[in-house]
Amino acid sequence: QVQLVESGGGLVQPGGSLRLSCVTSGNIFNSYVVGWYRQAPGKQRDLVANITPGGSTNFADSVKGRFTISRDNAKNAVYLQMNSLKPEDTAVYYCNARRYRLGIRSDYWGQGTQVTVSS
Repeated sequence: QVQLVESGGGLVQPGGSLRLSCVTSGNIFNSYVVGWYRQAPGKQRDLVANITPGGSTNFADSVKGRFTISRDNAKNAVYLQMNSLKPEDTAVYYCNARRYRLGIRSDYWGQGTQVTVSS
C-alpha cells in the first residue's frame, strides 16, 4: 500500500507562486509514475504533470512554461512548483502514484490540497 500526503496549497493572487509537496510512504520512484492531478468544481480530474521512474516529465498544455515538477529521492517527495498562477488554476490538487505490473494498473491518491487563485 502506498500512502501519499500533500501539502502546500492555499490562497494566492494571480501571478503568484505556490509549491506543492507530496511525501510518499517509501521510495517508490523506481517503479511508479508520480504526478499531480487537479479537479475544479463540476469538472473531471485532469493530469497536471508527472515524472516517470526514468525522470522524464510530462505537463498539461495549460501549465507548460509555468509549472515544474521535481522529486527528491532522499526525502521520498515530489514537488510541483507553480508560477504565474491564473484564476483557472483554482482546483483541488491531488498527488498520484501509478504503476502497471503484469497488465494491471495500481493507482494511489493523496487526500488533496486546495489551491485558490484570486485577487
